[in-house]
Amino acid sequence: MTTQQRYEKVLDYFSKEMPNAQSELNYSNPFELLVAVMLSAQCTDKRVNMVTPALFKAYPTAAEMAKATKEELLNFIHSVSYPNSKAEHLIEMSKRLVEVYHSTVPDNTDDLQTLSGVGRKTANVICAVLYNQPTMAVDTHIFRVSERIGLTTNSKNPLQTEKQLIKYIPADIIPLAHHWLLLHGRYICKAKNPFCLKCKISDCCRYFCEKHCF
Repeated sequence: MTTQQRYEKVLDYFSKEMPNAQSELNYSNPFELLVAVMLSAQCTDKRVNMVTPALFKAYPTAAEMAKATKEELLNFIHSVSYPNSKAEHLIEMSKRLVEVYHSTVPDNTDDLQTLSGVGRKTANVICAVLYNQPTMAVDTHIFRVSERIGLTTNSKNPLQTEKQLIKYIPADIIPLAHHWLLLHGRYICKAKNPFCLKCKISDCCRYFCEKHCF
């Protein structure tokens, strides 16, 4: 099977099975999504969704979060991973969002990455989810799944994975493909015990073939 054929089969399957895939983070506006994505680094969406309702009620806008102290934010986000650094980043991000971008979440990765705590992955998520741009955010699930299936080859880091994926995935479905691969990794192609026998794309999966095809 060629790489192109593998992509076509995988994307065709997901387009039929998960046509409306979306982020599992809860948010109601661009600022809330940005905060939630920042909090989700090295943390589960489930945990983030547990802390954000109270956080957003206390600080519904960037202007209000910019006035918070680190200690005040820690009262809300202490249960997420790396709460101290995230609290600091949220405050600095909010200040710059207000002062430079007039509280409007930027619609491009360059400007987004000028915000404290916002790296390439977070910027790509925002551009894809909010603005439907062809940006591929590569997290640990997507990095693992892409290599296992055979969508990427010998990828050493998220950037290499990103470049290989956007080379073959049509631009108009890249935002959806991000969710497809992430959710597949989260619920089926798990890190330690992947559910290969339940997987519906095992027939075109390089990992499955190496383990089960003789």
